Amino acid sequence: MNTIELLLNHRSVRRYQNRAIPQEVLNRVLECGMRGPNTGNMQIYSVVVTQEPELKSRLAQLHFGQGASCAAYLTVCVDINRYHHWCRLRGCDEPYDNFLWLMSGTVDASICAQNICVAAEAEGLGCCYLGTVQYNTEKIAQLLDLPKGVVPVVCLSMGYPDEEPALSERLPLEGVVHYEKYHDYSDDDIEKVHEVREQFPFNQEMVRQNKTRNLAELFTAIRYPKTTNVSVSRDLLDFVKQAGFMNQ
Repeated sequence: MNTIELLLNHRSVRRYQNRAIPQEVLNRVLECGMRGPNTGNMQIYSVVVTQEPELKSRLAQLHFGQGASCAAYLTVCVDINRYHHWCRLRGCDEPYDNFLWLMSGTVDASICAQNICVAAEAEGLGCCYLGTVQYNTEKIAQLLDLPKGVVPVVCLSMGYPDEEPALSERLPLEGVVHYEKYHDYSDDDIEKVHEVREQFPFNQEMVRQNKTRNLAELFTAIRYPKTTNVSVSRDLLDFVKQAGFMNQ
């Protein structure tokens, strides 16, 4: 399968075989992650690979059971700790404990994670992004002994697939891509670009099971309601400040 086919056939894998990832395969996948573009080639990120069964089980609990059967969790973090340590050793300032570098590091960590995901699939592995890292950031950081200056932003479950899930729906290109300038959407545009999602059988079944009026209400009232968003945002901001960012 070539790269285009690999990307167009991406599936999030959530069930895995009871099979370890050979170290040479894992190393290749991680090297691919590290070859991704990043700000100033500074690589202000770190990857924590969790494979030890007991630690993996405890991490699974913090991800609400997601990926429990995986061979490894890969937690990708913004990391100014390592860079600031180097700066101190060289007698330099430590200027990266601010919002700019939290954003830059988050972008770079995300690129690293996506390179890892694509490389893993090319090696016959499956992955799933776990958004729950934002819901239990402080507890995950404590479990993984993350020092000040390190914030987990992405977690991947990884292993050899024990399922072949169907492709998820995606919006059409015209729903996402803007040429030359941003062209705001009319009501008709919104109806058209979201039709594929609203007609997708799995989404229709979720709307029925949750007794919501439509798919938008499923997201805004059940999956990601405002009260939860505000609460998690507050906790996440508090942790980021404790981690040494946002202080300037």
